Amino acid sequence: MLQFVRSFRRGVRCAIRPACIMTLMIAILDFGSQYTQLIARSIRELGTFSKVFPFHEPLKNVLDEKPCGIILSGGPRSVYDKGAPMIGREILDLGIPVLGICYGQQITCLLLGGKVASSQNREYGRMEIEILDEHPLFKGSPDHQTVWMSHGDKVESLPEGFKIIARTPSTPFAAIANDSRRMFGVQFHPEVRHTEHGRTILKNFLKICGAKKNWDMGSYRKQQVEMIREQVGSSNVISGLSGGVDSTVASSLVAEAIGSQLTCVFVDTGMLRKNEVSEVVNYFKDHHHLNVRVADAADLFLSRLEKRAIDPRRKRKIIGHTFIEVFEKEAGTLPDVKYLVQGTLYPDVIESISVWGPSSTIKLHHNVGGLPKKLNLKLIEPLRFLFKDEVRTLGRTLDIPDSIIMRHPFPGPGLAVRILGRVTAERVAILQEADAIYMEELRTSGWYKKTAQAFAVLLPVKSVGVMGDEGTYEHVCALRAVTTEDFMTADFAALPHDLLGRISRRIVNEVRGINRVVYDVTTKPPATIEWE
Repeated sequence: MLQFVRSFRRGVRCAIRPACIMTLMIAILDFGSQYTQLIARSIRELGTFSKVFPFHEPLKNVLDEKPCGIILSGGPRSVYDKGAPMIGREILDLGIPVLGICYGQQITCLLLGGKVASSQNREYGRMEIEILDEHPLFKGSPDHQTVWMSHGDKVESLPEGFKIIARTPSTPFAAIANDSRRMFGVQFHPEVRHTEHGRTILKNFLKICGAKKNWDMGSYRKQQVEMIREQVGSSNVISGLSGGVDSTVASSLVAEAIGSQLTCVFVDTGMLRKNEVSEVVNYFKDHHHLNVRVADAADLFLSRLEKRAIDPRRKRKIIGHTFIEVFEKEAGTLPDVKYLVQGTLYPDVIESISVWGPSSTIKLHHNVGGLPKKLNLKLIEPLRFLFKDEVRTLGRTLDIPDSIIMRHPFPGPGLAVRILGRVTAERVAILQEADAIYMEELRTSGWYKKTAQAFAVLLPVKSVGVMGDEGTYEHVCALRAVTTEDFMTADFAALPHDLLGRISRRIVNEVRGINRVVYDVTTKPPATIEWE
């Protein structure tokens, strides 16, 4: 993660250093697995702070965090692929307990003199393993248990000093251990829910590491408040407040630290949901007592997007640059403003900066890679290492009501990334009406609380329809609703057909410009939750 911060500092001066959030943490080296963030979440849920580093992170940076254990993640590559991700053997010679998962097990064996080979019977999905040894790694779990496999290669021979502690009929080295070196490997994925005793295995590894329960939102809140006060001093701060969960929690946390030194700026981009400006501003002024001012920049945002942006990354860059321009203008009207608060989350960082380099970036978040190279304000990002559910937990410690905490996420670029293709005022107005109907029906039916995120998308295509005796040629609207715990993976919500039918009828009847409604039934991965 420090690699992320270093590259980020080339363009932006970070006000709050992420290092030293906790000591005696678990360092996770990421080899590109889709499950890496689940490892981090699982360790945190067990009460120990964990942090993800790209596999190529300089070892000194990892050791600066004082890890009591290291986990090597899985990965999509073969250890024999050209350019396959690799680590130096010195990581295995530190005397710090190591757990290799899938690819992590294979490179551990390869580096220590074992052999890895392509498996004739590729294992994917649920498998039953047999525990061969009453080993501390499996303490409290049965001799036969279901695990989740996902691998094409497998360990063929063990390095000296290792023993087998679990197997399947086709994978004789399903779990291995070198107790004298406190080094372990599993070919399956204990971090996923499908591994029925995976949490027990990870908990046992933490005991082997001597990890302490040092991670909860109360301690995180206290540390962040102290850090913010120390960094800000007597300077003034502005915050980008959208009314969503992330910006509300970030602004409230900073307000707790510095009080009246914080001014929240609500930017009307012209791409917000229907009635969003009045609803959000009135709520925070009347109930949450934050100092909020509105910056009306709708014409500025829309004019730039209409002229220049169709590509989603281009949209996010334009929006990111324009946001900063507006914030700096607002800051110029206040004395001694040196800092800008953003509600950037851990998934934003991970998705914007891939371990494989820029070519594999999933998407460019406007508040990470979309910022300008020169920024006159230093950033405060107190949520930068939290997942969404952790942010909600932090919000509750700040006494933020569930009416705000449980709001569905709304992207910083607003409806611009839910309007595929060119963004115009006309298309924004059409989507606002469709989205308002969708949200109203979800709330009335009780499905809003059952889904983690839901929204309407305006597609860049038109379709032929018929209304009354006349033909139409109008926009297509897609509906998206997902269920998820961490927003790193997600499943589509199985909305009832009668509810979808009612929503569709209302949209095509009440929204001029839409004559067809479709429902997105794609999981993440392979898709992202947002369409852009």
